Amino acid sequence: MEVLGIDVGFGFTKVSNGRENYIFQSVIGDPVDIQFKTNFGNNDFTDNLHVTIDKKSYFIGDYASKQSAVREFTLDQERLVSDFVRILAITAAGIYAEEGITMNVISGLPVAYLSHDNETFAKTLQGEHNVLYHMPDGSQISKHLNINSVQLMPQPLGSVFNILMDENGRVINRDLANQKVGVVDIGFKTTDYTVFDRMKYVERSSSTTDLGISRSFLAIAEKLKKESGIQVELYRLFEAVDSGHIKIKGKEYNIANLRDRVFEYAAREIVSSMDRLFADEWDMDYLVLTGGGAKALYDYIIPLVNMDVLPFDRSKDVRFNNVMGYLKYGKNKWVKKPVNAKDPGEKIEKDEKTDKK
Repeated sequence: MEVLGIDVGFGFTKVSNGRENYIFQSVIGDPVDIQFKTNFGNNDFTDNLHVTIDKKSYFIGDYASKQSAVREFTLDQERLVSDFVRILAITAAGIYAEEGITMNVISGLPVAYLSHDNETFAKTLQGEHNVLYHMPDGSQISKHLNINSVQLMPQPLGSVFNILMDENGRVINRDLANQKVGVVDIGFKTTDYTVFDRMKYVERSSSTTDLGISRSFLAIAEKLKKESGIQVELYRLFEAVDSGHIKIKGKEYNIANLRDRVFEYAAREIVSSMDRLFADEWDMDYLVLTGGGAKALYDYIIPLVNMDVLPFDRSKDVRFNNVMGYLKYGKNKWVKKPVNAKDPGEKIEKDEKTDKK
């Protein structure tokens, strides 16, 4: 059995089996016949994703963004679950598929959508699937997936379990196990808030807002449209936002000041929502900032927060915090330890929110 952590986000899809991690944009495109290919440039597997699932072919991620004439990208939760999750998650899971090996998948949903979308998400992935990977050199790799079980949890808990456990799913962070922590998970479309009190999920202070980093991207895109006449797709702004400039039709636009202003505004909105949701949790030990948007907004949020914040490790890709926690929780749940093994950890208490199916 192979245990996988999968995180299908509005911005990126992340997957890990603990040995290899992959990430690609959550963009789907129609395949085109590329008449000429070179060995130059980036030929990494995930940057050239071309798959066929149930006899229909797709370009995925960066490949779709750069090559497809027709591209699909969404900021709608219902459409993400109904139209995108199956294609993106099966593409991600199939990378690890081996003949005769079943898979158990653990993933997450925004706090506000867990109860509503849990069953649909699980049924979409559970069962057998066939996926064909078209490689850059023209070869093809056929994979048969047998997904035995799919478990969902509130997305921010992934980051808690990532801190709480080691790579084998053993509880090693005894301080966290006896503390109360708040988690603010800043994604592309949404920001999730939750509290984890001595290894128990606190429902009353857990919620979702539409305060993801995409709001800042939208403001930048609208400004660029007014100045250049070009509507830049949000998923094509990541590099520009990082660097502070973008070239459109030969003209370079400096967006560093605009980026800083919209990030400052986003930080104030997120902290304001946090203060409201965490009003009853005045005894929290510290705060965890996580998610892809946390790296961008970290320096803007810290001056506004009046509590201890877990140090931010900039050397690691914060976008994997949740998916690595999903994986660790999955190993705690499904991987049996040898009878005579000394396990310093313990099984996590299950409840309706973390063990849905």
